[in-house]
Amino acid sequence: EYGKQWYQRRVRVPMSRSNHVQMAKLAEQAERYNDMAVEMRKAIEACSGSIGEEERNLFSVAYKNVVGQRRSSWRSMSGIEKKLDENDPKMPLVKEYKKKIEEELTDLWREVLSILDGMLIQQCTESQGKVFYLKMKGDYLRYLAEIKKEDGSAEMGAAAEVYQEAWEFSQAELEPTHPIHLGLALNYSVYFFEIMDDKEKACQLAKAAFNDAISMLDSLKEDSYKDSTLIMQLLRDNLTLWSAEGEDEEEGK
Repeated sequence: EYGKQWYQRRVRVPMSRSNHVQMAKLAEQAERYNDMAVEMRKAIEACSGSIGEEERNLFSVAYKNVVGQRRSSWRSMSGIEKKLDENDPKMPLVKEYKKKIEEELTDLWREVLSILDGMLIQQCTESQGKVFYLKMKGDYLRYLAEIKKEDGSAEMGAAAEVYQEAWEFSQAELEPTHPIHLGLALNYSVYFFEIMDDKEKACQLAKAAFNDAISMLDSLKEDSYKDSTLIMQLLRDNLTLWSAEGEDEEEGK
């Protein structure tokens, strides 16, 4: 009875866009990312997708954490599945549990893509936001292709188209040192390496983005210096790793 009375009092409180954003921030502090995602979805719906940079980042962080936990679980199950013999009595349980995780992930990704396509991309009028949302869309299509790699040609193709659109727009509109541009280069190159198994293109893209940023490093704005240099380091780390793998493969031939 008390719970019912509390709920009735609770629902009378009008929840404006700013209230949903504040609740999302509280949920982030409490590390309750499912709640954070719900609040950010409601905040976006309250203003039909017209949000600022802070809200955009909150939206991204919320779903990245919700999805990231399940992606980690899926990879764990995939690793176990590969190690087990097909006749192992645990195999059906592993496959069933893996399928459950895949279904949860697919629902989440479709929810994010629906928000991006249905509101955020349509309502965005500034270059940084557009690249951010297109990159995010490409990322979630890449995640979807990851779990459907054997039969995920549609998702692989869709991710490629979105990443390419984002890349062309970003090259025209953003500085080579902008953290959103560099983040796009990082994730697009990962798409080539992990999803398309195209190490050459992955290295070409990462190297070009890194070199373009290095040439403009003197003009890097102070407020984005830390973010930009961190992503540049990740690009360089990937290049080192991928190049080493390529050399190992050559030696093995």
